[in-house]
Amino acid sequence: MNERQLIQQAAEGDAGAIRALYERFSPRVYAVVRRIAGDDMLAQDYAQEAWIRALRALPTFRGDARFSTWLHRIAVNAALQAVRKADTRERRVAPMPDQIPVGPRGGDTLLRERLEEAMDRLPEGMRQVLILHDVEGYTHEEIGNVLGVATGTSKSQLFKARAKMREMLVALNEPTTASPMERGAEA
Repeated sequence: MNERQLIQQAAEGDAGAIRALYERFSPRVYAVVRRIAGDDMLAQDYAQEAWIRALRALPTFRGDARFSTWLHRIAVNAALQAVRKADTRERRVAPMPDQIPVGPRGGDTLLRERLEEAMDRLPEGMRQVLILHDVEGYTHEEIGNVLGVATGTSKSQLFKARAKMREMLVALNEPTTASPMERGAEA
């Protein structure tokens, strides 16, 4: 069965077709909402909300764009709306550890962990713009439409987010495990 037939049957309520669409596209939906959520538990909630919205809107899918593109847009919008509603800023604030352990780990895994940690520390607006532009490939105009901000604001937030990421990644790469207090005492 081709994708168009699968979509049509799912729009008509066929449970098997719905499951097939879910199995085919759920990894991508989860990946995009995970980047926006910055947390696995929130990402699961956001992905579920995205699928609920997509299935409700499925009868309106006209096929003007690829299904994956249409679904991606729904997932991004659902995650961004959930972020706006939730008081995530308070949940993300955590005390900084006195020491950051440095040990031998795989290069790619370590880099990914450091990137995710740095992205999670970005202010919400900067993180959203960085993800939508650099990870998801949205233009500044599209980001402005999705987030309800001016194109210039999107560009400014991206510039600030990249600078903040560089700053945080340099700090994470420092070979010392001394606490900020200890580093200040040495100066």
